[in-house]
Amino acid sequence: MFLRNKRFFYAACLILMAILIGWMSLSPSEQPATRPNAAVSDKDTISITDKQALLVKIETAHEFEFAIQRRAVGIVDFNQEKTVQVFSQYQGRIKQVLVTAGDNVTLNQPLFSIESPDFLQATSTLISTAGVRVLASRALDRVKKMAGIQASSQRDLDQAVSDQQTAEGNYRSARDALRIFGKTDTEIDSIISSKKVNAELMVLSPIAGKIISRNAQPGLLVQPGSTPAPITVADQTTMWIVANIPETELAFIKEGQELIASVNALPGTTYQGKIVNIGAAVDPATRRVAVRAEIPNVDKVLRAQMLASYVIKTNVAEKSIAIPTESIVREGDGTITTFVTNDDRTFKRRSITTGLTQNNRVQVLAGLASGEKIASDGALFLSNALALQSR
Repeated sequence: MFLRNKRFFYAACLILMAILIGWMSLSPSEQPATRPNAAVSDKDTISITDKQALLVKIETAHEFEFAIQRRAVGIVDFNQEKTVQVFSQYQGRIKQVLVTAGDNVTLNQPLFSIESPDFLQATSTLISTAGVRVLASRALDRVKKMAGIQASSQRDLDQAVSDQQTAEGNYRSARDALRIFGKTDTEIDSIISSKKVNAELMVLSPIAGKIISRNAQPGLLVQPGSTPAPITVADQTTMWIVANIPETELAFIKEGQELIASVNALPGTTYQGKIVNIGAAVDPATRRVAVRAEIPNVDKVLRAQMLASYVIKTNVAEKSIAIPTESIVREGDGTITTFVTNDDRTFKRRSITTGLTQNNRVQVLAGLASGEKIASDGALFLSNALALQSR
């Protein structure tokens, strides 16, 4: 029994000595880490071969000028300050419509006509008062001649003067009534000379633009100001972008600020404009404020209700450390990291704090110094390789 135990003891010693010799023969890089600091270094550091280095692009972190700006998304709309709803000035029935939706019109171009009883009455009054005025003037001339040879009394002369002045006043009042209907002095004189009573009144376009709405139809009875308007004309040389921004952004947005707008339907095209109005009230349901921007539409390709976005420059630009967007790795725990190197072969994972992103550059607020070399293309490869190494 003793000999058996002794042999077992000698065998155990031989095995232990073989394990110790094997441990001593391992290189330092192959020995398992025993210190906590060494374990952390291995988890965040990776070395790559020359072949693997072909997958990684090295860049140097440097300062970049970041514009202080805000973004907003909105809808293109007509410039309501240059959009006119065209009504008839007087009640009447539409006789003919001369335009259709989508037509381009010029200033004072006829849009539609109405048969107006008010206009008919005003025209008739003008013709009658013009005739009375002529008769009163002739009567006054006769009385004056008779008074010159003492063939009429002073009373007859005074009466003739009074009648002529009354006729003159009625005549001028009738002319003014036609001017309210938009008739010029030449047109009024033509009505007097022709003595033709016409109930048709032409409604002209008050601005040059495009017909964006037509509700007028022949035979339709219209009244001043009754909705919907028979015709709506919009000047499309400028358009609005109406966006709703969070109330927390109000401190940075001011009227007159310049912006650069882009439209989803027109990729690659940008428009320069400015903020023209900020809403006076916050929507209690969404906690947002309506902000209106005006942009040019010289080529007339913008359409109402297009989806658009714009960037507002709210302050002077500031310089900060910047790295390419592809050098950023978002880890599973939410931290943002990049890989720093000194020799282009050994890379250290480092947590950083980022800010703005502009022109494919990310602002680094903390964790990186200017002049340090980082991995741009291939940063994700390094992150994956480091994850495999730590398993």
